[in-house]
Amino acid sequence: MTAEPSVGTAPAPAATAATARLISRAPARPSALTVTVATAGSVAGLVLLVAIGAWLDQVWLIPPLAASSALVFGAPALPLAQPRSVVGGQLLSALTGFAVLAVAGSSAWGAGVAGGLALGVMMLARTPHSPAAATAVIVVAQSPDPLVFLPLLAAASSLLVAVGVATGRLRAATRYPTYWWGGGGGAPPSRYVQDVRFGTAVRPVLRGRTR
Repeated sequence: MTAEPSVGTAPAPAATAATARLISRAPARPSALTVTVATAGSVAGLVLLVAIGAWLDQVWLIPPLAASSALVFGAPALPLAQPRSVVGGQLLSALTGFAVLAVAGSSAWGAGVAGGLALGVMMLARTPHSPAAATAVIVVAQSPDPLVFLPLLAAASSLLVAVGVATGRLRAATRYPTYWWGGGGGAPPSRYVQDVRFGTAVRPVLRGRTR
C-alpha cells in the first residue's frame, strides 16, 4: 500500500506553478492615486448626469452609461474607452435599436436581436464599446422617442468623455483620451497591442518590438 502524504506536505511543484499562472493572469493592482482618480471621476460624471436630468426633468443616466463610465475612468487606455467608441458606439447602437424597433416592434425577442446586431454594427464602424449593446436593448424594450432619446444620449456620452478628459490630466501614467477619432498616428490597428492594466497607456508594437 502507498503511504498517504502527511499533513503539511508541500504541494507538488506542478500544482504550485499552475496556481501561480492562474493568479498572474489578473491585472496588476493599480496605485492608490489611480484608484482615487478613477473612482472620483466616475462618481462625478454619473452624478452630474443625474443632476442635469433632475434640472431638465429628463432621464440622462441610463444603465449603459454607468458601464461606459467604468471604461472611461477605469480603463482609459482601452480602445473601448476612447471618445470615438463611447459616443459613436452609443449612437450607432441606439440607431440599430430603433431600426429593429421599426421592423419588429417592441418585444424581448427584438431586444435580443438588437443587442446582437449592435455588436456587428460597432465592429464594422470601428467603434467598439460593449456597454452600448445594452442601449440597443433598452431602445427596443422601452420604445423611447428617437427625437428626444438620441440627442440626450449624445449629450450624456459626450459629457462623460469631457469629465474623463478633465480627470485624465490628474494621472501620471495615462492621459485620456489616447486618441479622439483615429488611433495610432495613422498606423494600421493590427500593428498595435493594448496594455489592459488599469492606468497604463497604449503601447504600440511594431514588427514585434515595443517602442
